[in-house]
Amino acid sequence: MIGCYDFCAHYEWTFAWLDRAGGHPLVRSYWDEAINHDSQRHARDLIRREGIPGMLKYWGHTLVDESPSLGFTITHTADVFRVDMHDCPSKGFLLRNGLENYRDYCDHCMGWTGPMLRDAGFTVDHEHNHRGQCWSEIRPATTTGGHAPVGSVSGEKDVRLLPDWNTGATPVDRYVKATDPDQKSP
Repeated sequence: MIGCYDFCAHYEWTFAWLDRAGGHPLVRSYWDEAINHDSQRHARDLIRREGIPGMLKYWGHTLVDESPSLGFTITHTADVFRVDMHDCPSKGFLLRNGLENYRDYCDHCMGWTGPMLRDAGFTVDHEHNHRGQCWSEIRPATTTGGHAPVGSVSGEKDVRLLPDWNTGATPVDRYVKATDPDQKSP
């Protein structure tokens, strides 16, 4: 059986292969068909059935399983479900190991969840910085959405408050400096 981190590298390589074979439309089709409609149909069914409480059930345990260091925060109310990813374990693995085959690995999350959420009656606002940090706000399509002001939904846990959100620093930089302050970042 392939391990979780090995999976991330193979997953990312697959996106690049599909892109070479059929361009970005083929990659997007793969995300929608193979992930949204197939491997993650349990999430699709749960969120369609239960809405925001279903999102909490699904991502509440999935993110803990994928990121036991709790490199994320979930904030939710009756009208919004927000995830702030401070240190994505899969993108972090790719960065730490110098693996970059596909031009936008981070886009795969929205590539399958975007169509799923739209079909379930939700809108999603999302941004990622290609360094293992992102945020998503999910709301019922009947409510007003848009990029909420920084800190207005998740307070001090808003990933956009990180000093390196819009800089060249990567999670690898933070990891290296935290473990060995004299070591230069890669």
